[in-house]
Amino acid sequence: MRRLAETLLFWAALAALWEFGVGWLGVKRYLLPPLSAVLEAGWENRELVLSETWVTLLEVVAGFALAVVGGVLLGVLIQLSPLARRTVYPLVTALQSMPKIALAPLMIVWFGYGFASKLASTFLFAFFPVVVATLGGMQSVPLNLAEHFDALGASRWDRFWRLQVPAALPAFVDGLKIAMPLAVIGAIVGEFIGAEQGLGHLMTVATANAQTDLMFAAILVVTALAVLLYAGVERLARAVWWRGIAF
Repeated sequence: MRRLAETLLFWAALAALWEFGVGWLGVKRYLLPPLSAVLEAGWENRELVLSETWVTLLEVVAGFALAVVGGVLLGVLIQLSPLARRTVYPLVTALQSMPKIALAPLMIVWFGYGFASKLASTFLFAFFPVVVATLGGMQSVPLNLAEHFDALGASRWDRFWRLQVPAALPAFVDGLKIAMPLAVIGAIVGEFIGAEQGLGHLMTVATANAQTDLMFAAILVVTALAVLLYAGVERLARAVWWRGIAF
């Protein structure tokens, strides 16, 4: 209860600072509206905000799921294949260093303005952290355990499934925690570049119409969405971790 009270008091203080600080500092409403105006705009346009949130949520979940599946498969391939480690891994590193935002317009050129381009953008942002986390986790096997498996004459499959996979779980979970907010960013970036739906599209339209309060409302919803999805990934990881997995 004390921790909950401290958290609530902290956020209440931030909300009060936003609400009353705008008036105290004389900031124009079109630059930074008070929190009450933002909440009012969100409530008045709740049906629109809700429908756009649903579109963005589908893009994030689908792109994140594809990134997890693809990232795990590629990470395992690089770990198990020396050829892939010499060829594919440098390519992954090079692609990781490229600015993802610069690639977003190409998604529009290749996949159009529909769902596919947003899915590709989301996948692109979330994919590389999963690959790196999976590969790094599988390479973090304690030396004493590796020697123990060698002494027992364990097969390659047993080493992979009973040693490398459990060792990779903590890093893999951390990779998912990093990838989830990036998936939200990827979906919003894709909607900024070109979209007909979604919270990013709503922000663009609100900005063009000088509806700063509605734009901030959309930003708050995106932030809340990212926090909730991150919390969901963390809770799922804890549930799997504490219940244990039979290898």
